[in-house]
Amino acid sequence: MPRNPGITDERIIDMYISGMPFKEMVPIIGLSDRAIRNVLYKHGVKMNREQSSGRPRKNKVNEDFFKTWTYQMAWVLGLFITDGHVNEQIHSVSLSQKDEEVLRKVANYMDADYVLAPFGKTMITPTLVINSKEIKDDLGRLGIKPNKSLTVPFPKVPEKYLPCFVRGVIDGDGWVQKTGYVMNVTTGSLQFAEGLFSVFQSWNLRSEITITITNKGNSIYRVWVKGKHNLPRLAKIIYKNANDNYIKRKKYNMIQHLK
Repeated sequence: MPRNPGITDERIIDMYISGMPFKEMVPIIGLSDRAIRNVLYKHGVKMNREQSSGRPRKNKVNEDFFKTWTYQMAWVLGLFITDGHVNEQIHSVSLSQKDEEVLRKVANYMDADYVLAPFGKTMITPTLVINSKEIKDDLGRLGIKPNKSLTVPFPKVPEKYLPCFVRGVIDGDGWVQKTGYVMNVTTGSLQFAEGLFSVFQSWNLRSEITITITNKGNSIYRVWVKGKHNLPRLAKIIYKNANDNYIKRKKYNMIQHLK
């Protein structure tokens, strides 16, 4: 029985780690449950008895986390809207970050089990996996849905929590020049780019949007803040209620010209 087109070992592992039971994996993958087990054994993935019997694996998580705005929730939302993934087939969401310390903080804030997807040929970035229909639905309500990269809106964030949300966005898809003169956030969504640009303008920062067309014809938008005086001003806004939830090197690059 050949597997369905586009189904790699890494995708099979991702489905399993996400909590999908074997009876749901079989028609998607195109392999028998025995063949799926062989793939997992080959990569050293530990088997879960409940999941093998057809019941999805459950992870501990505070399912009310995205229902109430807090400084921590706004920061985590900024990370999910940039580096998050919502599984279309099962009730699972994930967050990828090169800095694993960030994932540990997110799991701690969400009272979630620290479950990472296994590494493979295509999975090389640490990825936190959370299995919860409630979390998935709440993220959808906030605009984070499957295949979001080109269509994600800029969410309606209360003004009080907007700086923390923007800090999460910058920690996710932001780049801050080492010399501290420019910063940009990259997105495939024009709606999100325009929303972020509007926020920077409301903060009286020197900002602009540039567009790059990929080889596949897709538009990539970059929202910039420029100037050695503007980056420290941005830093004063977004790190005001940061506590310890930020990426240190990005903050350092941003504040180096602060007088």
